[in-house]
Amino acid sequence: MFGVFHGHLRPVFPKKASRPVSLRRRAFFLVAGLALAGLHLHAAAPAVKIGFLVKQPEEPWFQLEWKFADQAAKELGFTLVKIGATDGEKVLGAIDNLAAGGAQGFIICTPDTHLGPGIAAKARTANLKLLSVDDQFVGADGQPMAKVHHLGISAGKIGENVGAILATAMKQRGWSAADTAVCAVTFDELATAKERTEGAIGALTAAGFAKDKIFRAPQRTSDIPGAFDAVNVLLTQKPAVKHWLICGMNDSAVLGAVRALEGRGFAADSSIGVGINGTDCIVEFEKSKPTSFYGSMLLSAKQHGYQTAEMMFKWIKDGVEPALDSRTIGVLITRDTFRQVLKEQGIRE
Repeated sequence: MFGVFHGHLRPVFPKKASRPVSLRRRAFFLVAGLALAGLHLHAAAPAVKIGFLVKQPEEPWFQLEWKFADQAAKELGFTLVKIGATDGEKVLGAIDNLAAGGAQGFIICTPDTHLGPGIAAKARTANLKLLSVDDQFVGADGQPMAKVHHLGISAGKIGENVGAILATAMKQRGWSAADTAVCAVTFDELATAKERTEGAIGALTAAGFAKDKIFRAPQRTSDIPGAFDAVNVLLTQKPAVKHWLICGMNDSAVLGAVRALEGRGFAADSSIGVGINGTDCIVEFEKSKPTSFYGSMLLSAKQHGYQTAEMMFKWIKDGVEPALDSRTIGVLITRDTFRQVLKEQGIRE
């Protein structure tokens, strides 16, 4: 097109219309915006952090629990904070530190079950989810705190298994009831320990063992020296017994009893001990010569470590609340079978 300008023709160009944003560009901006929003939401979501408190961090059992909890943390993608809390003051301090550090929950084997009400109250105040493991909390009324989530051991059943194994071993060796007695190393201050020893005693009496041939040796401390001292007192009082069957709350209790019996001349042919835990007795099984420590009920550290950590993770992340009360049982290991069983349980390669 041409127009007139001072008598001359000049081209006339139409004004450019504003271009509408293309559909492709709109789609690009939309996708980019959503991506940025997603990144923002992802960054805003808090990472899962879980505490795992144990009462005796140097003990093999708790080392294994931590090992399997670490495995869960790596596989599920959360941060695990391992804390040795050997007394009430350290427990309460650890809970404060976990809350300040951004944790959302914790698992605990308490150093004292009677601390349960205080621990539960502290967890509520700090808005931390709580799961007890191994030893169940005891309330002010002396009863288990059934409303606190717990994964523990079927203590009575495991004790019954120990008693049944001892009764069978006695019969296989042809020992007479007249010169055989039971040494039950007790620690009744701990409810789980009492359930175990009472379970063993109950199974022995059910198998026909005379109640007046069952002797309790109370420990002052729940370790090998405590059991050693308690059993030495008992052996001094019962010099006429020729054969001993030994049970207790754990491997350490039975090992202490075995050491005391060895000091009085009792060897593998005159005494039989069956422990519980299956972790503190491995060195005993590896000795070149068999001792009176016949076997142990291996508890599943993998379940107590991995499963509790997984339960807490799902509770925090997905809102899947665990059962209030979960229980595990043990499997017998002996000098002949322990290597294979430990491999099957993931404890050894």
